[in-house]
Amino acid sequence: MKLIHCALVILMISESASQDKTTLKPPVAKKVPKTDVIHGESRTDDYFWMREKSHPDVKSYLEAENAYTEGIMKPASGLQETIYQEILKRTKQTDLTVPYRIGSHWYYTRTEEGKQYPVYCRKKGSLEGNEEVVLDLNELAMGHSFLGLGAYTVSEDGSLLAYSLDTTGFRQYQLSFKDLTTGRVLPDSIGQVNSVVWAADNKTLFYVKEDHAKRPYQLYRHRLGEDARKDERLFEEKDELYRIWTYKTSDKKYIVFMSASSITNEARLLPSNLPGGAFRMFLAREEGHEYDLDHREGLLYIRSNKGAKNFRILTTTVDRPGVGDWKEFVPHRADVKIEGIDLFKNHAVITQREQGLIQLKVHDFRTGKSDGIRFPEPVYSASPGANPEFDTDVFRYNYQSFITPNSVFDFDMNTKAGTLLKQTEVLGGYDPTAYVSERIWAKASDGTLVPISLVHKKGLVKNGKNPLLLYGYGSYGVSIPVGFSIPRLSLLDRGVVFALAHIRGGGDLGEQWREDGKMLRKKNTFMDFVACAEHLLREGYTSTEKLVIQGGSAGGLLIGAVLNMRPDLFKAAHMAVPFVDVVNTMMDETLPLTVGEFLEWGNPKKKAEYEYMKSYCPYSNLRTASYPAILVTTSFNDSQVMYWEPAKYVSKLRTMKTDSNALLLKTNLGAGHGGASGRYDAFKEQSFIFAFLLAQLGIVQ
Repeated sequence: MKLIHCALVILMISESASQDKTTLKPPVAKKVPKTDVIHGESRTDDYFWMREKSHPDVKSYLEAENAYTEGIMKPASGLQETIYQEILKRTKQTDLTVPYRIGSHWYYTRTEEGKQYPVYCRKKGSLEGNEEVVLDLNELAMGHSFLGLGAYTVSEDGSLLAYSLDTTGFRQYQLSFKDLTTGRVLPDSIGQVNSVVWAADNKTLFYVKEDHAKRPYQLYRHRLGEDARKDERLFEEKDELYRIWTYKTSDKKYIVFMSASSITNEARLLPSNLPGGAFRMFLAREEGHEYDLDHREGLLYIRSNKGAKNFRILTTTVDRPGVGDWKEFVPHRADVKIEGIDLFKNHAVITQREQGLIQLKVHDFRTGKSDGIRFPEPVYSASPGANPEFDTDVFRYNYQSFITPNSVFDFDMNTKAGTLLKQTEVLGGYDPTAYVSERIWAKASDGTLVPISLVHKKGLVKNGKNPLLLYGYGSYGVSIPVGFSIPRLSLLDRGVVFALAHIRGGGDLGEQWREDGKMLRKKNTFMDFVACAEHLLREGYTSTEKLVIQGGSAGGLLIGAVLNMRPDLFKAAHMAVPFVDVVNTMMDETLPLTVGEFLEWGNPKKKAEYEYMKSYCPYSNLRTASYPAILVTTSFNDSQVMYWEPAKYVSKLRTMKTDSNALLLKTNLGAGHGGASGRYDAFKEQSFIFAFLLAQLGIVQ
């Protein structure tokens, strides 16, 4: 009976199921041709009309696609519910984070079973004190289908909270203030705010506002209680390649205001105790020079790529910003990328990446000696944790792997002893020894070795019969962490191998790795992913009938490009909020992100860059061919990849593909780029995606 049920589900999740031809026909989007001419070439887009968000036909089409997807997926609804319940049973739903100290208070968040959002709390003096609720997101979410928390920053004396909320998913935040001594929300309110930072006087705040295309571009000074409409504008960034933000140095002595493109930075400084003063330029922008600043004991610490592709760390005084006065603190290494530095009164912790793995190096200023924190597994992720206190000898960091749940450690920088404070609890008898994690290397077409991180059940036989999910991203120099996932256990326990391809365009192997997968070398990203897939097939981890792939946002672009290149390699694909209409989006400078991303993808006004992006753009290169089963998920209020990109992609592909495999579009009509904001809603979305992929693999229970 199980075999019969399995066959029935696979049959039903197919557009060719004969009994569904009358009741489950896919929506057919209308065609309204729009022609543009660029570089003498005519380009016609039949689905440009979908970007008219307020037009009733748009929402009707998306709702029709949702209904069709729900109908096609109905036979797998039991599997979806089973996975959802598995996630719930493994999750400690009532829990709290490890507290961290700021001044006289200990801050933490807690979750309660049945509630979607965390509650932000603190206790004064010690953890035995009375709990004070700083912000309850469950209360703030009432009446909203979405809630996102942006800024959450407490004044230095602990009396005031600045926080910002997004209630649509469009990442458009409204800044509010709360008096933590009375619990009263103050009347001050400011819209379209990005980053915020308090001055030392506990009443002045600096904030950044966004323009019509969501580019952070204006810096303002606000004094609590004054009319925000009269706030002083301190700076406006005119160059649309640049965005601005502000932060405070580790010792809280300076406020740093940064203006940066994706390849060039420029910083200004203001003493935190002089909130009425003017920001002073540190070092003016020089194209290609990326740097950031921190401060300790009268010295600025500069992480800079000037003459050092993978960055080095230098020091100077505030009044001597010239490069000629900089002294080297941590030298450049061609095989190690310096990702950051955390400063304390007596110590510094340098975060660096070597062979794709994070290392944390602790330097003692008193002795001049440096030691590394050791990690027990060959494949893992580590990162600095909450370290808001400057005068401390304890460094907090997070550690996890595919097998080890997220673990919070306090490391005594004097004794070199680490203490595990908390490891995410996995309920239901999780046994980490039942799984194996490994790293292997695939050879790309140009001979480059590309790392792949894998996790699977112990006892795997490489006979080509294992189901395998291959995930990729490969853009912006982002390194996807090798992290633990409770939902992923539902795949692993069903025999699925999970593989993460660390392809070029990401940051796993340094800055050159990033540069070799962007602009006019972007196709390396796609070819690396194909090489990883072919290596896994060749080594017997899986077969083309058992290989499914996944990526989101720029990773959705990756999956779309790969499906056009090699649709024969894969059984199914999931594309989340996919950036698939590269050419049309990069031609529209009114959209969020577009101009700033000319340095990542290219500017189509330049013929060579236009021709190159056109040659890989997923939407432009859809062709008459057989494609794997595809699930595309998106959100109506996404501000980063507009909903119409995936909607147009699905509409066009429906008219071209020659197969009978499922092609589904699911739109969250009340969320943004990250999907549902509530944790239970997010679990349901994850369960739906897994149910689709498992059903395509023939796993229905």
